[in-house]
Amino acid sequence: MYERVEMAGLMIAQPLYDLVKNEVAPGSGIQHDDAWRGFAELIADLTPRNRALLARRDELQAHLDAWHLERKGQAHDAAAYKAYLYAIGYLQPEGPDFAIGTEHVDEEIATVAGPQLVVPVSNARYALNACNARWGSLFDALYGTDAIPEAGGAERKGHFNPLRGAKVIAYAKAFLDMATPLAGGSYIDAIAYTIKDGQLTVTLSNGRQTGLQKPQQFRGYLQEAGDISSLLLVNHGLHIDIHFNTDHSTHQLHPTGIRDIYLEAALTTIMDCEDSVTAVDADDKVNVYRNWLGLMKGELTSTFQKNDTTLTRSLNADRRYLAADGSAFELPGRSLMLVRNVGHLMTNDAVLDRSGNEVFEGMLDAFVTVYAALHDLKGNSARRNSRDGSIYIVKPKQHGPDEVAFTVELFTRIEDIFGLARNTIKIGIMDEERRTTLNLKECIRAAKERCIFINTGFLDRTGDEIHTSMEAGPMLRKNDMKSARWLQAYERWNVDIGLACGLAGRAQIGKGMWTMPDKMAAMLDSKQAQLEAGANCAWVPSPTAATLHAIHYHKVSVRDVQERLKARERASLDDLLAIPLADTHSWQAADIQHELDNNLQGLLGYVVRWIDQGLGASKVLDINNIGLMEDRATLRISSQHIANWLHHGIVSERQVVESLKRMAQFVDQQNSAEANYINMSPHFISLAFQAAQDLIFHGRHAPNGYTEPALHQRRKELKAALRGK
Repeated sequence: MYERVEMAGLMIAQPLYDLVKNEVAPGSGIQHDDAWRGFAELIADLTPRNRALLARRDELQAHLDAWHLERKGQAHDAAAYKAYLYAIGYLQPEGPDFAIGTEHVDEEIATVAGPQLVVPVSNARYALNACNARWGSLFDALYGTDAIPEAGGAERKGHFNPLRGAKVIAYAKAFLDMATPLAGGSYIDAIAYTIKDGQLTVTLSNGRQTGLQKPQQFRGYLQEAGDISSLLLVNHGLHIDIHFNTDHSTHQLHPTGIRDIYLEAALTTIMDCEDSVTAVDADDKVNVYRNWLGLMKGELTSTFQKNDTTLTRSLNADRRYLAADGSAFELPGRSLMLVRNVGHLMTNDAVLDRSGNEVFEGMLDAFVTVYAALHDLKGNSARRNSRDGSIYIVKPKQHGPDEVAFTVELFTRIEDIFGLARNTIKIGIMDEERRTTLNLKECIRAAKERCIFINTGFLDRTGDEIHTSMEAGPMLRKNDMKSARWLQAYERWNVDIGLACGLAGRAQIGKGMWTMPDKMAAMLDSKQAQLEAGANCAWVPSPTAATLHAIHYHKVSVRDVQERLKARERASLDDLLAIPLADTHSWQAADIQHELDNNLQGLLGYVVRWIDQGLGASKVLDINNIGLMEDRATLRISSQHIANWLHHGIVSERQVVESLKRMAQFVDQQNSAEANYINMSPHFISLAFQAAQDLIFHGRHAPNGYTEPALHQRRKELKAALRGK
């Protein structure tokens, strides 16, 4: 398929070789041939260990399957089960208390709480949008979403609806009163803002002058022709930038001429090489790596058509302000970027080892993404990412402390290749596998000098929960899983362990994604609970959602919450080990069929885009025509859930096939207006439909229930077929 270049025993696909030689290496300070020689040694040394870790996963799964099969039909013995998990090494004894020692961590991760975006780095436009979402227009976010109700004539219609605009202004003033209150009066009555003797002075409509209740919340300003054009306030470490004096549509509605209020929003963004990306071969990987390189060099651009206009997007510059004393200072104009590498399982044909085998993709990701990030460390970009000289890699799908320790060794070897100081590469530990959750303290210990992030993720974690206990019996329905005993303990356990290990003030404790990008009112009503549970970052699906979610961080001091939570009793390990088995006696046939249809519709709606269009993450209509942000995590839970019910006879193979075909027709209808869409019906022979069948009927034997092997195989087949035309 590719011309290849031999280097130190490796056979490197020509596109990747050219990228590294011509674009990554120049200016990095590391010759490309030296780097490849170091990588070849790394591959030779670490590949056998990676394989051994994967074999250990299979060994433990076999032990668990045997345990449940031997006790089939018996009541679950929780005490014996826990003892068995210790005996086989699935559960590991906890060591003494400790605190992480991670150093040189940017404040966006260490000390300031705020929203976090996750975006496919394969899409340059999306990546730039996310990075530039450090600041977002509150007016636009309110006006353009259901955060403001459309009742009573406040609809989103035409160029500008003054009634809706007035509601936006009222909401924004109430927000300011909450986040940065005046010493007397309300922003509702403010008619002028001036700076006197280094302090903000606000004139009210009754002629009275006041200041801020907390004068230290005044951070800076800008002025034009002697008038204030921008006023910068701060609350809980997050900035609020009030813009004045324009001909914006809302100007006529506000006596002080406030044009807009910009909130510091997406403090951090995970540039994703994994779940939201379809990267199955060398060409795909080169696209992923080139975009990441462009971000690290500050050179990435994206040109696209919007209506009849050609637009070019690039990285925002930093923002300049004047302090109260008239001195100038800057604030970051961009989200701090982390990069999510793939896990330990998959291989990729971009590089073949000395035996002609594909190298493990996670090792390749670490090598190339760090190589590209050298440009940021060396200051080669006018759009600096880490001001503290670190590289942040989020590592998913690790199973337990041994695998985290392996990642740490991998990063150590990468640092040696590039001559980096020890612990320059930091690690974000995704707490999304059961063995990692149960041994989370020891996982963090294994990376205690590098750890900058732990988080929870309902979808992947539930997929692994189902797969791990596949032989135990039929699982709860998906919606019922959200209130299951183990899941409630999981969300609390993650915070408890993180705080006990000293992450507060040094690292992020994160919570999962809001999956409904069109339901912002519901997000505003519910997502604050994640902060109140102790999370100092949480995932949102869009820049607009980040702006609105930032409101929660002004309402809640996460630092204070975490201090209170440090004293509470830790979540129960026994609760974590509670297997989410269902009592099926009360289930009706119609309920079972609805659950099956719902799972299959979501699965097909995602898979058809992944296989046919190469979309790793997109907004997919659910069975009720509500748009949901989907990635491989959603696919994993759905496929494992159906596989479990099929295995235990809740549904039959015939029933699944009939439902698959019916839901395929339904999904085809939902996408009938999409120009690039390929129907699955009426023949049901497309590679996308076959991939869906693979995920279900082979799901019980898929490694840890992962979807990547089946998806990659079918996507490669499609690409080969397209090349053959």
